[in-house]
Amino acid sequence: MLSALPFSFSAPLALAALALLPALWLILRVTPPRPRRIDFPPLKIMADLIAKRETPAHTPWWLLALRMAVAALAILAVAGPVWNPVRDAAPSRGPVLLLIDNGFGAATDWSERVSVAESRIAAATREGRPVAVVGLAEAPAAIALAEPRIALDRLRALPLQPHAPDRTAYLPRIEAFLQSSPTAEIVWVADGLGVSDDGSFLARLKQDAEARRLAIHAAPPAQLALAAPENLAGALTVKVLRPVASAPATGQVRALDLKGLPLGNAPFIFEGSNLETTARLTLPIEVRNAVSRLEIIGERSAGAVALLDDRAKRRRIGLVSGATADTAQPLLSPTYYLSRALQPFAEIREPRQGSTDPIGEMLAQNLSVLVLADIGALDRETAEKVTSFVERGGVLLRFAGARLAAASDELTPVRLRRGGRTLGGGLSWESPRKLAPFTRESPFFGLTISDDIRVSRQILAEPEPNLSRKTWAALEDGTPVVTAERRGDGLIAMVHVTADTTWSNLPLSGLFVDMLRKIVNLAGNGPTVETQGDETKVETLSPTRVLDGIGQFRAAPATAQPVARNYAGRATLAHPPGLYGPTDGSLAVNALTPTDTLAALDLASLGVSVLPIDEPVARDIRPPMLVLALLLLVIDTLATLWLGGRLNVARLRRAAAPAAILIALAASFALAPDSARAQQPAPNAQADTRPPIPRALLANGAQTRLAYVVTGDKPVDDMSKAGLTGLNTVLGARTALEPGDPVGVSVERDELAFFPVLYWPIVAGRPLPTAETLRKLEAYMKGGGLVIFDTRDAMSARPGGGTTPEGDQLKRMLQTLDIPELEPLPRDHVLTKTFYILDELVGRYDTGTTWVETLPPADSDGRRPARAGDNVSPIVITANDLAAAWAIDRRGEGLVPLSGGDPRQREMALRGGINLVMYALTGNYKADQVHVPALLERLGQ
Repeated sequence: MLSALPFSFSAPLALAALALLPALWLILRVTPPRPRRIDFPPLKIMADLIAKRETPAHTPWWLLALRMAVAALAILAVAGPVWNPVRDAAPSRGPVLLLIDNGFGAATDWSERVSVAESRIAAATREGRPVAVVGLAEAPAAIALAEPRIALDRLRALPLQPHAPDRTAYLPRIEAFLQSSPTAEIVWVADGLGVSDDGSFLARLKQDAEARRLAIHAAPPAQLALAAPENLAGALTVKVLRPVASAPATGQVRALDLKGLPLGNAPFIFEGSNLETTARLTLPIEVRNAVSRLEIIGERSAGAVALLDDRAKRRRIGLVSGATADTAQPLLSPTYYLSRALQPFAEIREPRQGSTDPIGEMLAQNLSVLVLADIGALDRETAEKVTSFVERGGVLLRFAGARLAAASDELTPVRLRRGGRTLGGGLSWESPRKLAPFTRESPFFGLTISDDIRVSRQILAEPEPNLSRKTWAALEDGTPVVTAERRGDGLIAMVHVTADTTWSNLPLSGLFVDMLRKIVNLAGNGPTVETQGDETKVETLSPTRVLDGIGQFRAAPATAQPVARNYAGRATLAHPPGLYGPTDGSLAVNALTPTDTLAALDLASLGVSVLPIDEPVARDIRPPMLVLALLLLVIDTLATLWLGGRLNVARLRRAAAPAAILIALAASFALAPDSARAQQPAPNAQADTRPPIPRALLANGAQTRLAYVVTGDKPVDDMSKAGLTGLNTVLGARTALEPGDPVGVSVERDELAFFPVLYWPIVAGRPLPTAETLRKLEAYMKGGGLVIFDTRDAMSARPGGGTTPEGDQLKRMLQTLDIPELEPLPRDHVLTKTFYILDELVGRYDTGTTWVETLPPADSDGRRPARAGDNVSPIVITANDLAAAWAIDRRGEGLVPLSGGDPRQREMALRGGINLVMYALTGNYKADQVHVPALLERLGQ
């Protein structure tokens, strides 16, 4: 409780000096005569002893009052005056229990909250009341009263924590304190946010509000937070939360990598009174896989940061099914359920129809996970390929079926029984079984099992000593449903039912999606369980980098403890938000879980008025008093000089006026624009001093030419030239275009405006282009040019396995380049039909993804134009090494071999090159539907 008087003094005994002011008045009132110089001549001594002019015997009253004011201000300042805002509050003489929300919700105005708490402690100091300071985001401990001075030190040492406070955990401590101190006054500095269930905490405070004095300080909740980052098929998304509709409605989310370099921004907006929205970052998959941190720009809070780990990387998954063509139909094929369950968080690849080696074709595409649905015995060569894939760190996921039940091989985590087990039906005495709860050692621990899930058939595992350790999911009778085993650096997992609905209804449940996500997230991670002797324990990860209260990385504190590999809860004091474990297999712990929301606490239900945290608080007014005393002392000095005749005010006034005029004129001349010189034409303005245009540039403009960037790596540059030369040959033979010889250019020195297409092979380790060069390239793309960035790393890139050196080089180049949003090449894009009708753009490799500018959304008829304008996508990114596939000799034979299994791959690569050139020259001409009726009529004839 603060004092009811406006003023209070920390040293009131010093006010006794005010009693000396009358004596000081009398002393200052008498002024002795000023000493005069008297000439010594002896004859005039007697005559000059009588003064001709009398000196005033008293100081002027206004000067005396001025000096008395200076003395009074000095005495009041020594007494320590404090201004206390008057509050209408019932007097209380009991101790003070100061509760402070020091979680991430208080980060935006933490200093103001500390100031409010300090003012409360200052009031308790003047009234001699003990104080107990409790940080509700700290570990619950016994509440002890202390002297206000010690409580103030405790308050200033209270850290801002990066997690939400668990207020309910402090209820037993508060109950015990109030029983020992029934007259205590409770002051709660609240952040106004409710993340967990605080109903019991508010109910307890309501009782205290009715029985004793309760004061609450809180600001209107306006915090923003992030939750549930997901790397979806087309973009990286994250939920943006706000507690009330009055919070900010717009903003931007920024993506950063582990080094803190920005990778992209995405805006977000709350519609109406919605408390949740989504921000989407449309980036290539390689860039999205490099994102480790999302943050709200301008929001300094650990809750406004979402960390991403290896689980957020999109893995490339290959699906191979043993089903025949007559059963490989939607709702019948196992891959139908698998592809739809995996699509939200993985990149799905399936072999071509009629492929003679579907598993080898999939393994050639640098998979992270290989899924085999009802694949029986494997031949020796294929088995060796799959074994090598697993030992290098890949994940093999197998599903049961009739073929696997009739065969067996070594690529299963357990030995299987022939034939399987049937539960239910006319030939079985058993009914379909439910799933048993997941054990703590299972990666599926924590997932909710629906009561509707039933298993009617399964493949049984042969009994063995380690069977329980390999079992991740089982039926109620203990028979395994999912088993797994580590092989080398990889993992083999086995689902003992089919991937369709013939053996169970598991594929129809949401649990199926969650289980697949858990398994896919293990690609590239270390083991989830450790075996020591006869005991099995879950792998634990130690914190490496954690967030502080304002969302900045710091070293892990002493209170931070390791977490289990399958930890999925929100951050706590023991597990602060941050990255746990090694860099190549880290686990991200965030302040909020994917299901959390922000809600405003219902403080009005407590029945007390909520005081703002920025209300006037007790303030020390000694500094302004001392400043005022100093100013009056300066005035006193000037007045004394004036009375003594040493300060001529009139002379100063006469000298100040011309000086002020000169200063004003000088300032006006200095600040005025040089309009006279602006109107004068520059000498030789009409003379053209530019150098003449070189003949090489004139030749480039006279004929259509393709260009490639000279990287300085001779083999790469030679291949680029050979590739464009081969493409020119095909263009001249198949189209009306007769291009000139390809030109190698330097983006820094050469003019690019003459070339419609610029092929840029990325070479790792080369110096990055300067900022001026990037701006020149940006102007070229905005002027209608097409740049093809080719990283040529499709064979070495693995989604989820880190960025290749070429991909990292391209990412650093594009960080400051103004490029549009990108998306994988859609099948209906005009680039796939400018000359030939194609499904994709292939080169030396056929596994890379081609990225182009994002197409506009579909219209009301479900159709979308190829592009909003008549220009082409200014940028195309690929990893398939196009130039190597275009490089042909005079007989049309390739100069380098291709890696794909399609014998027509080189022909398809050349067709893709023709489409690229025609696309650059004609824009979205082929998107026109004007000639469609004529084409249909010709087809009918």
